Amino acid sequence: MGKIATHILARGNGWSAGDVMCTAGPQDRPFEEQHGSISIAVVVEGSFQYRSPYGSAVMSPGSLLLGNFGQCFECAHEHGTGDRCLAFYYTPEFFERAHLEGRFPVPCIPSTRALTPWVVQARLGILMPARVVFEALAYGLAGAVLQVLGKSRESSRTPAPADERRISATLRFIEANLGEPLSLQRLASDANMSEFHFLRVFRQVTGATPHQYILRSRLREAALRLRTRSDEVFEIALDTGFRDLSNFNHAFRAEFGVNPARFRGKRP
Repeated sequence: MGKIATHILARGNGWSAGDVMCTAGPQDRPFEEQHGSISIAVVVEGSFQYRSPYGSAVMSPGSLLLGNFGQCFECAHEHGTGDRCLAFYYTPEFFERAHLEGRFPVPCIPSTRALTPWVVQARLGILMPARVVFEALAYGLAGAVLQVLGKSRESSRTPAPADERRISATLRFIEANLGEPLSLQRLASDANMSEFHFLRVFRQVTGATPHQYILRSRLREAALRLRTRSDEVFEIALDTGFRDLSNFNHAFRAEFGVNPARFRGKRP
């Protein structure tokens, strides 16, 4: 008999992310289940049939399964065995904080160009979870799904002066605290914004997500310290906000083309 195993990879304020593996096949009879949260599951392997009150669909790699809180559903594997998803589970309060409707009118979103970057991040989250910022992925994926469904209030208008002031204050705070944990929740709360609104305005003002901006700021500071101080590379990584030397080396090489040790000895 097929089984479903869920390994929780990360948790945050009103969300969690799980690696979900199912071994059911054509010999297993589908049964009714109920979504205990608002769910967005990115299919990364296999295929299966998903049936809900909003319709049915064949789920395949690249497609997104959508589930509403309290909604009944069935999954069947009539044409093959097994599948794997990266599933995000949200509380209703997660969407209420952003004044967004957390109810999906369709059972799924097929593979689409607009969501491809998020699907790639989801696959990376399963293969190399240490390389993924799940908080950013949880908020970004939810926002991207709502935008595709036409339910997001995001617009292309320029930020209001008050929002620009808040983001400017956030930028100064980031630069002064690069060695500290700088979660999305903390930054949005300090700016007195919902996480969704903060993400949108921050990107409008800076051209980058908070994670991208913080990462590059930390890498610039680390590069400067490598050239001006004699501290060990690991110490510099920790002091500039990196908690893992392997991740620091990977990010540094991606940004500067060489590893930190070689950069230190390289003449300008």
